Amino acid sequence: MADLFDTGAAVPDTAPRPLADRLRPKSLGDVIGQEQVLGPDAPLGVMLASNSLSSLIFWGPPGVGKTTIARLLADETDLHFTQISAIFTGVPELRKVFEAAKMRRQNGKGTLLFVDEIHRFNKAQQDGFLPYMEDGTILLVGATTENPSFELNAAVLSRSQVLVLTRLSLADLERLAQRAERELDRKLPLDGSAREALLEMADGDGRGLLNLIEQVAAWKVDGKLDTDALTTRLMRRATKYDKSGDEHYNLISALHKSVRGSDPDAALYWFARMLKGGEDPRFLARRITRMAVEDIGLADPQAQTICLHAWETYERLGSPEGELALAQAVTFLALAPKSNAGYAAYKNAMRAAEKTGSEPPPKHILNAPTSLMKDQGYGDGYAYDHDAEDGFSGQNYFPDTMKRGVYYNPVDRGFERDLKKRLDFFAKLRAKRNG
Repeated sequence: MADLFDTGAAVPDTAPRPLADRLRPKSLGDVIGQEQVLGPDAPLGVMLASNSLSSLIFWGPPGVGKTTIARLLADETDLHFTQISAIFTGVPELRKVFEAAKMRRQNGKGTLLFVDEIHRFNKAQQDGFLPYMEDGTILLVGATTENPSFELNAAVLSRSQVLVLTRLSLADLERLAQRAERELDRKLPLDGSAREALLEMADGDGRGLLNLIEQVAAWKVDGKLDTDALTTRLMRRATKYDKSGDEHYNLISALHKSVRGSDPDAALYWFARMLKGGEDPRFLARRITRMAVEDIGLADPQAQTICLHAWETYERLGSPEGELALAQAVTFLALAPKSNAGYAAYKNAMRAAEKTGSEPPPKHILNAPTSLMKDQGYGDGYAYDHDAEDGFSGQNYFPDTMKRGVYYNPVDRGFERDLKKRLDFFAKLRAKRNG
């Protein structure tokens, strides 16, 4: 039975082939980068050395070798390689793939089924792989750019090992560029700065770099181009950024932690990366305001006000002018004194409320608008704080059956230094009044 998508016809040597296809590695040793996966002591290296390859999920950005490594694994293990894409494959096609793999297995040949964009299969379709994985009909190798923890069935993950492939470094991309020049039998017409700019344009994507190189190599130019000439001729590739995907959460996490770490330069960098990727500035305004509440809090009460004013300024000015106000808020937050004492106090109080949610307030702090409530003792013994010495009665405001809680612990930084002094003052006065 012919394999799904096989044409049966060999591609002639004279047929045009993209540079990226011509440079596809012939062995795992030719793969550039991904040493953390392919090295002798790395997961794949150990599996191949012990001849114990299991089902795998490759998780990583585009153009880092997921398909290539999967194909080479089939060669290394003498498995038949079958490739499908979750974008174009439905249930009928999957059935044909599994039937072909079963026939192959009956003839003593295993199948490595490579599923590109595996996260695009729904959970029911993913379940369809399980019996064929369990009985050895297929060895599944899936590729995804999305976080497998969120996008793949737990059952599929439990039968697979997730391997993380990373974007290629500038050194990796330079090695790839040199390999391309050997294949083309000529040097790229770029000076040093332009060559570095070309590598940066690739943004860690090996296939993307080879496509750029193929364009540059086709230019008929005298001498070497500088960076300005390169960027004039070659439009910069769009930044990889999925506003609803994993990268969205990675970058907002980087921004938040840079602010928390009091690094305004790093915070502005991640802020700019998100804007360049097309992020909605209103989302950033919300998250920046949340940072002010969570990480600065009462150490600098004006931080929240500055964020709200920046948000309002953006709404009035729009893009791109209003984004400057948000950038200034980011800078202010990064340099503000930090405290999560208010945030921690809120969470502590929420936990206490969950445990003691049915405890009534003490009767002396309850109003008594009816005679029945007065008869029940509502309001009896309440001390009006304004009539007390220092404007502080020191009464108990927690439920009578509940031990007094301590939830707010201000830090000795910023304005909270003053709040700490006030808190300590009232604590001592309360102890004295109740002594």
